[in-house]
Amino acid sequence: MSNHYLLAIDNGTQSVRALIFDLQGHLVDKAQVELASYQSPEPGWVENDPEDFWRALCQACQHLWANTAVPKAAIRGLVITTQRATVINLDAHGQPLRPAIVWLDQRRSDANPRLAWWWEIALRAVRMRDTIRYFAGEAEANWIAQHQPALWARTGKFLLLSGYLNWRFTGRFADSVASQVGYIPFDYKRGRWAHRWSWKWQVLPLRREMLPELLPAGTILGRVGAAAARDSGIPEGLAVIAGAADKACEVLGAGCLTPETACLSYGTAATINTCTPRYLEATRFIPPYPAALPGHYNTEIQITRGFWMVNWFKEQFGLHERQEAEARGVAPESLFDELVNAVPPGALGLMLQPYWNPGIKLPGPEAKGAIIGFGEAHTRAHLYRAILEGLAYALREGRERIERRGGARIERLRVSGGGSQSDAALQITADIFKLPTERPHLYETSGLGAAIIAAVGLGLHPDYASAVREMTRVGQTFQPDPTHAATYDRLYRRVYCRMYERLRPLYREIREITGYPARHG
Repeated sequence: MSNHYLLAIDNGTQSVRALIFDLQGHLVDKAQVELASYQSPEPGWVENDPEDFWRALCQACQHLWANTAVPKAAIRGLVITTQRATVINLDAHGQPLRPAIVWLDQRRSDANPRLAWWWEIALRAVRMRDTIRYFAGEAEANWIAQHQPALWARTGKFLLLSGYLNWRFTGRFADSVASQVGYIPFDYKRGRWAHRWSWKWQVLPLRREMLPELLPAGTILGRVGAAAARDSGIPEGLAVIAGAADKACEVLGAGCLTPETACLSYGTAATINTCTPRYLEATRFIPPYPAALPGHYNTEIQITRGFWMVNWFKEQFGLHERQEAEARGVAPESLFDELVNAVPPGALGLMLQPYWNPGIKLPGPEAKGAIIGFGEAHTRAHLYRAILEGLAYALREGRERIERRGGARIERLRVSGGGSQSDAALQITADIFKLPTERPHLYETSGLGAAIIAAVGLGLHPDYASAVREMTRVGQTFQPDPTHAATYDRLYRRVYCRMYERLRPLYREIREITGYPARHG
């Protein structure tokens, strides 16, 4: 047994996982606790008690210690990766003041802040004023300050979930540069809090002292304190390494260090990412996010309700497969793959546009999801395949946008996240992109990416290139089928790429008549 292991905590949207990795990238042991404590006090709201995040994390760790042969003394460091853009208010003593607002939350404030005159002139000149208004409306800090002013006045710290968990472990208000994704005053280009003259301080009610200290990924952030050790079973004094956000860790854990290899994440949100040393806005005025690799950026295109749509289908239409899987003693995913493979590529013309959550740029704020092409021959199997195809079409569109904006030509794909377990989904992806599509040797790539950060930060591997070479590898490659790729190419170019502009006027009419998808205030 090796003497060097790394503990990664992956606090995702659906569960918290405690993962032990060795220095060759093997997942030695794992414990997982589902997050079932989310609350929705109003339509479109998603909240969770911060203590529930901590409780689930500690339960996962305690389950891990009860079932692993790895001695705690062999654990060299702890690293945390979390869901992004989930925010927590703490008082002056570090106690939560309200439930965390989770990244899926759809509430908006009606903030339309007045900027200094020079900012107004500059932003209008580059047609960015609407983007600023959208940013201000989406910012959770603005909603809290507007609707709960007394609570906001008591807020001493305003943290992302990653910063909150670092605080619970170490007693230090510090977070990783590579975890900063959200409506916060962060300078994405320079990897630090925005300059005091930035417009972001003018549209948000935040002060610099309310935010944590920022450290590069791989830095020793602190040590596990006595209370955290008691709750989690993690040894007191263990080094806590500054990690990165879950998507950034997925890119690293999939082995994507250069922009020629794109990482597709098939998780609750579906994304396409490349890792580049260049600051490259794949969508104008929408910044790339910090990569787990210091000094690099992830050129991300996101479909917010990505493989959430697959889970929705399984819950609404997949009872038979779930029951059959239980009876056979097999994973339900294998039977859903059978469902997909019973339908020809293109789903007999059933086309899905996965814009279940609109955005300010692409798609626009009026966007809705759409399914067209129904006929009497279509079944739920066609619908399921159309969901997988629609997500791949949208991500292919993202790939083309990255390349048009000056990114390197993408030559291969690696797919991570829970959806990467589906052979059918990966074959569809290969066919739609017309590119070799690789599945990493394990799908826990977010946790593995975090472990790679810790390995380099602790000097157990000399650099990121060496760590990726030693700890990542390809598990299986799916080659595009030329016949299927040709069918998809025609459907993509002649149908999918035209859907949004053709349907856009109708989306606007729907919003005007029904008030949806205007966000809930």
